Amino acid sequence: MPRSSPFDQQARALISLALLNFFMADVQAGIGPFLGVFLIAHGWQSGSIGSVMTIGGFAGMLMMAPAGAFIDETTHKRACVIVLGICTVLASMIILLSQVFWVVALSQIATAVAGAAIGPALSGITLGIARQAGFNRQTGYNQAFNHAGNLVGAALSGWLGWMFGLTAVFWLSAVFGVLTIGSVLMIPPAAIDDNEARGAVLRVIDLQGETGTVAQRKPSGFEVLAGSKPLLILAGALALFHLGNGAMLPLYGLAVVSAKRGDPAAFVALTVVVAQGTMIITSLIAMHMAEKRGQWLVLLVSFMSLPVRGFVAAHLITAWGVYPVQILDGVGAGLQSVAVPALVARVLNGTGRINAGQGIVMTVQGVGASLSPAIGGWLAQEIGYSAMFVILGSFALGSIALWAGFHGILRAAAAAPKPIQVASSRLQEGMS
Repeated sequence: MPRSSPFDQQARALISLALLNFFMADVQAGIGPFLGVFLIAHGWQSGSIGSVMTIGGFAGMLMMAPAGAFIDETTHKRACVIVLGICTVLASMIILLSQVFWVVALSQIATAVAGAAIGPALSGITLGIARQAGFNRQTGYNQAFNHAGNLVGAALSGWLGWMFGLTAVFWLSAVFGVLTIGSVLMIPPAAIDDNEARGAVLRVIDLQGETGTVAQRKPSGFEVLAGSKPLLILAGALALFHLGNGAMLPLYGLAVVSAKRGDPAAFVALTVVVAQGTMIITSLIAMHMAEKRGQWLVLLVSFMSLPVRGFVAAHLITAWGVYPVQILDGVGAGLQSVAVPALVARVLNGTGRINAGQGIVMTVQGVGASLSPAIGGWLAQEIGYSAMFVILGSFALGSIALWAGFHGILRAAAAAPKPIQVASSRLQEGMS
């Protein structure tokens, strides 16, 4: 039987990677927004529901950086995605058997920890297949398929829940889990370069014009955070953005429902459909923008979307206001979902710690998102929803200031690395 060529292997890997991102979207989120409805139906109070969600959120946030460092080290990235996907499905299914507080809390911890590790694992697999040269483009395709999976999963979950009850939502997650495992197994192991996947390879050109590679010594993830100024600026800008963005959607929903200007169930479904549909388009736009103009401009546009969103939300607390508000959400999130991983991979290229860096950025970003609901909730209580939306949106002005103020450093960090000319003997030493 003839062996497949490297080109055939990569084509198969990229198709499988697209399917993986589509099916993993539903698995990664677990039962997501349906958890609260399910627990209320079993006699839970809103305070307890919020507590288990917070416990899970903090557990996931704390695990992001260690998970990224682990993905950098392991050569079994496919197995990691399979195990994490199974854990997510089982953690969701166990809630069907028991709704005791600590059982549900442990389920949410397991789901959050698995979700924290799946992100760097998918990023590492993508980088290992597409390499630095193709990472930006493939990340755009990944995110488009991921958002499409979220859209289809949410629509199917809503329909199945309405037709057969919320238990059907759990079984849908299990089906998507099986399809996720099948997609992972379709990726040829030889198509993933583990050194490329962690950014431990630099391309060089010797004096004879021959291209080779030099493997670099890997620093720890925390040294990367402390020593990389572009990474620190990116993390700070994202933290400020999500400090304002994190509470925007739930509080906008509360504002509309409190004003009796929308049906709660239909409103929640519409927010998902509008945002995810927008993200599919903006992911592809971000991919092309980054290739032509770089990630700096893509992220600047994403930061600018939040103040506009806050202003619109403050003045359109109506059922139809969800369209402009969530379209702007899709613009910000869709652009960042492509530009952030690509920029981190570019900044940390050659360090061997790209996925640890991804985890660190996600952790700092998560801190902002975690604080946002508390800040937004108190502001809404004290000064009203409209003023609160304007203030939340204004947090991104800090992101814009950081991004513009360190324009030179960030542009240089995001630039394509120039080939390094070295003597032939040194090249051979580096490769040995």
